Amino acid sequence: MDCRVGCGACCIAPSISSPIPGMPLGKAAGVRCVQLTDDNHCAIFGMPERPKVCLTFGADIDVCGGDRDEAIRLLGWLEQSTSMAV
Repeated sequence: MDCRVGCGACCIAPSISSPIPGMPLGKAAGVRCVQLTDDNHCAIFGMPERPKVCLTFGADIDVCGGDRDEAIRLLGWLEQSTSMAV
């Protein structure tokens, strides 16, 4: 599966614990990455500053679902299901 152009769900729903330019402590789940543009594209795509976790993320129907809204829900559910918080 290819990423949906302008989706950005993977830049919003999950937490990212590694530093991101502009977010040195990473980002919390549900928080929009500062590198996500208004049209939901990664401003640092292809740049060495892009976190490895972002680089290695692959779009898949199991996490991206059928559309952006479903991707937000699925990624949010995965985040919550794997969170260390009680």
